[in-house]
Amino acid sequence: MKKRTFQSPLTRIAFIAVFGLLAMGACKSKKKVVAETPPPAPVEQVQPAPAPQPAQPSAEEVAVGKLENYFSSISNANSVQTANSTIQEVLGMFSNQETPVLIVIHEESGIKDYDEPTTIAKYLNYLKDTKKNLNFISDIRLDGSGRVSELELRRK
Repeated sequence: MKKRTFQSPLTRIAFIAVFGLLAMGACKSKKKVVAETPPPAPVEQVQPAPAPQPAQPSAEEVAVGKLENYFSSISNANSVQTANSTIQEVLGMFSNQETPVLIVIHEESGIKDYDEPTTIAKYLNYLKDTKKNLNFISDIRLDGSGRVSELELRRK
């Protein structure tokens, strides 16, 4: 007759204990392997790219800003002499005193209707006489030397 080895309770307990120890030993060895791995190499901190510099205004934008200020100061001048001296300063920004000034009175489907064309000298004197600045600059063209060669205005 054959003898069964697992029938005795002591054999079963011993077998379970040995199996448990082997299982626990295997787990400990895995933990050691994981714990003994070298720490990851330090990652270089990448500094963010410097913020882009604010865009410099174009020559046209600078000229528009100056002209809008000049137009306001001429129409709000306290005396005729002050307005005349400001007009002389403004004329220095233009290629000549006969530079055309076009005033858009209506636009539909990309087709513009203009008021009677005038020159910058006449327009500046008009601002001085009426003391009203009813237009804003919608388009400006500069010549090669940076002076205004054409000006287009619109009603505010």
